[in-house]
Amino acid sequence: MIVVPIKEGENIERALKKFKRKFEKTGTMREIRSRQAFTKPSVERREEVKKAAYIQKLQEDTE
Repeated sequence: MIVVPIKEGENIERALKKFKRKFEKTGTMREIRSRQAFTKPSVERREEVKKAAYIQKLQEDTE
């Protein structure tokens, strides 16, 4: 469960923004979307390799 401590006199909009940020970091919505349709393990591995290659290419460009 996500807990967002609110200080005395803190704006409710700011607290809501903190909650949304924490919720996004947990990855709950990403997990729900991924479980809507089955993806084969081979497809998942292929996507992981593709993502890793992309990230590696980005890191090489910055050096």
